[in-house]
Formats: sequence, structure tokens, C-alpha cells
Amino acid sequence: MQRKAQARWNGDLKSGNGIVSTASGTLSNAPYSFHTRFEDGKGTNPEELLAAAHAGCFSMALSNQLAQSGLKAESIETECTITLDKKDGGFGITESHLELKARVPGASQEAFDKATAAAKSGCPVSKLFNTEIKKVSNGVGASCVDRISNLRRHRLEPRFPRPCRHPPERRSPRRRLRQSQRA
Repeated sequence: MQRKAQARWNGDLKSGNGIVSTASGTLSNAPYSFHTRFEDGKGTNPEELLAAAHAGCFSMALSNQLAQSGLKAESIETECTITLDKKDGGFGITESHLELKARVPGASQEAFDKATAAAKSGCPVSKLFNTEIKKVSNGVGASCVDRISNLRRHRLEPRFPRPCRHPPERRSPRRRLRQSQRA
């Protein structure tokens, strides 16, 4: 199976712009530029597309692993944050952080942990990113939260977020990013 996407770029890096499209038509001439990638411009960027791919793929892989254990999730919500850092005179993706919330009736913590580990090893995008799974917090059979860190090129120590009095879904994206960077 092969999937295709196209990109076209016009101009130099800082003042130029481009469009990306997918063969399915889901993205059709979506704009991207220096401003959408490194600032808060309107449009998409490669890291946002990678985050969407990783969140979607991992959610599907976990659903499959739960089904193979005879469990059915009521919901699986995966939020992915891709970190682009300046390193060694250039930029590189240094982390893919997944926050997972799943409601799985009847699942023991052991069954959920086993399914999560199998999803990590079976998710094609996780394989591409070479991710490692580290627990943040969890609830047995109700909702579980996992932290998945991409330690791709640089073997860094996994970072755990500091406790926050607000649940993750109520934190602003910038606060979640700052919190993950501080940890």
C-alpha cells in the first residue's frame, strides 16, 4: 500500500510560500509558509501534519490491540505534540509527545498497559519515530494517560511533566508546550 501527497514551494525560505495536497483530497492546496511553521501564521506546517498522523495512527493501533484482547474502547483520544528544536546549526524534530486518554470498560490496568505497549510496537508511525512510552498517570478501566516520547536521534532522558492543578484538556496549547519543555 502506498499513500501520496504533494507539496509545491515558491520563493525563498522566509518570504516564500507553498501548498500541500493529499491524493485523497482531504488536503487540497493547503497553504504553508515560514510564518505557519515558525510563527503563528494561518495555514499548516509539516510538524502539524506529522502530529496528526502520529495521533491518528496510534489511536487506531490501540483500538486494534484492545479488540484482540476482547475489549472495546468507548473512546480513545490522542493528542500529539511534535517538537522542532534548533540543534547543531539546523532544526530537527526532537520529540513526538502523545497524551492518551482512553475509556475502556472492563479493562484492567494490566490489560490496558499490554495493549498500549503492543500499539506502540505495532503503530507504523511510532516505528518511524522510534518512540518510547513512559507513564504519566492512569486509571484502571476508566481513563488512562500515557506519555510517549520520541527520542529519535538524540538519546535524551525521558522528561515527565510537572504536576498541574488543571486537567490537560483545560490547559492552553502554549502552557502544555511550556510544561513539557520545563520537565
